Amino acid sequence: MKVKEIRELSVDVLQAKSKDLAEELNKLKFQHGIRPLENTAKLKDLRRQIAKVKTVITEKLQSN
Repeated sequence: MKVKEIRELSVDVLQAKSKDLAEELNKLKFQHGIRPLENTAKLKDLRRQIAKVKTVITEKLQSN
């Protein structure tokens, strides 16, 4: 998701998305601990997506 698309969402939706992404990241970390993942770049992508969502949440809460 691009930042422009993320900024169009409401804070509640963003918080839910952040939670979902964090759960997915934890699942992938667990799977990677058991056996190596084919695409380890997915971990990095998820961390970056979480950071983007949290940044936009902070921006929206600061502006209110």
